[in-house]
Amino acid sequence: MDCCVIPLRHGGLSLVQTTDFFYPLVEDPYMMGRIACANVLSDLYAMGITECDNMLMLLSVSQKMNDKDRERVMPLMIQGFRDAAEEGGTSVTGGQTVINPWIIVGGVASVVCQPNEFIMPDGAVPGDVLVLTKPLGTQVAVNAHQWLDQPERWNKIKLVVTKEEVKEAYQEAMFSMATLNRTAAGLMHKFQAHAATDVTGFGLLGHANNLAAQQRNEVAFVIHNLPIIAKMTAISKACGNVFNLVQGTSAETSGGLLVCLPREQAAKFCSEMKSQSSTAGGQGAAGGAWIIGIVEKGDRRARIIDKPRIIEVPPRGSQAANQDNISTSPAPSPNLS
Repeated sequence: MDCCVIPLRHGGLSLVQTTDFFYPLVEDPYMMGRIACANVLSDLYAMGITECDNMLMLLSVSQKMNDKDRERVMPLMIQGFRDAAEEGGTSVTGGQTVINPWIIVGGVASVVCQPNEFIMPDGAVPGDVLVLTKPLGTQVAVNAHQWLDQPERWNKIKLVVTKEEVKEAYQEAMFSMATLNRTAAGLMHKFQAHAATDVTGFGLLGHANNLAAQQRNEVAFVIHNLPIIAKMTAISKACGNVFNLVQGTSAETSGGLLVCLPREQAAKFCSEMKSQSSTAGGQGAAGGAWIIGIVEKGDRRARIIDKPRIIEVPPRGSQAANQDNISTSPAPSPNLS
């Protein structure tokens, strides 16, 4: 599971707790702090928990940094983490800081819950629909942005993408990773979600397989649609598929929730995610959630069909995104054939 759930001695309450940390992957230290906090909280949100009682921050300061850089960078990272925690309705009350060869940032999130406050990730049934709440492709976007200054790498992808498109995709990835999955966690209760997980380091297929393996019923997950930040599929192919993006194993950081919903609730969940994300300034320019597949009777595994539909998600602020916001097309439905 994404969190440990520990029954307490005090009647009917459980301690739900999670921890995570990683190395910086974006240039802005403030945004890196926000992303790190969002990534920690996401494990709670994956269980439908919307409140967090306390956070600790884990921070490693690089011994390679000079005093000037350390005094500029680390306070910004700490502030970003604290601001994201405040947005999630919680606060950072302590933690641990060490000196290390590398910068590392992460934390611990804890909450005491009643049983009705969390959704165990094991209740999927045949006929459910799979929904994803953030686009894929963050790893590709971050790497492509780094390649702007590496001619030998840039030459491999410059025929399929412009520098401006790479910069827009990088900004979209950064803001997507820094977006809390709290809205989706709340809507999991409203629309009777049966199970969920967050999509992070093992990629969509890795986490879908893990979730499928935990189900009480003999089910399988079949993924038909892949919402991906615009142009990232083309970049992945131009690199010889080193990211395995379309194959579903490209690592994501602070990705969306993969949610199993009753068929009759999935479209309404997506619609409300889209309306709430638009009100909040956008969680991906093309809306806040996508129907990506179905749950059928099976062997507790997940698979992506041979030729999945690629949904190109335009970065917020791009011309394509502005056009998309004008349209009112419904969320795409999975190919059920």
